[in-house]
Amino acid sequence: MSEHQQRQITDEQFHDATLIWNYHQMGHEERPCSAAIGLGSHDLGVATTAADLYRAGLFPVVVFSGGNSPTTRARFPRGEAVHYREHALSLGVPDEAILVESKAANTGQNITLSRELLAESGVEVESLLLISKPYMERRSYATCRKLWPEAEVVCASEPLELDDYIKSISDEKLVVDMLVGDLQRVIEYPNRGFAIEQDVPSDVHDAYERLVRAGFDSRLFEA
Repeated sequence: MSEHQQRQITDEQFHDATLIWNYHQMGHEERPCSAAIGLGSHDLGVATTAADLYRAGLFPVVVFSGGNSPTTRARFPRGEAVHYREHALSLGVPDEAILVESKAANTGQNITLSRELLAESGVEVESLLLISKPYMERRSYATCRKLWPEAEVVCASEPLELDDYIKSISDEKLVVDMLVGDLQRVIEYPNRGFAIEQDVPSDVHDAYERLVRAGFDSRLFEA
């Protein structure tokens, strides 16, 4: 049996998930920025990518931001930012290039508290490299543009295709649930004042609705 036939989701559902995966990624060209923020989550690839981009000379300082959540407490018991820092240090990022913000519980707090920490540390920010999970680029961009409109924002994430990301998580349905949940937030958060509005192409919106109807809804909130 081929890898494609072994999927737990249908070909049509994988196609819809791929449309949403590609939409979530901003496609920004990486370039030098004043500072970076590594957005806390369950995904240690954020810290790996931050280390890669630091070694490439794209920023002088990174804030790892994130406390704990029900979905990360078991994986990162000392907090997302603390574990990110330890991983980045193991990959050769010097301690003086890392700031730790360990209280944020959501993306808005990641941005707001990291901004405060950078200011307190005397870092002047004109441009900002946001490093996130691959499917969180667009939501982090829209959130940062709402909360920190003066900063030029460049988004980056671990360069993975959807198939590769699914292998790293080992749970197809969970990955699709997360893609759908983040897209709901991209759609709904502007109405709540949390983010700027993003255009959602009709094929992406149709894919989202099909997946919700099919039961990929564990990461949805009540709109």
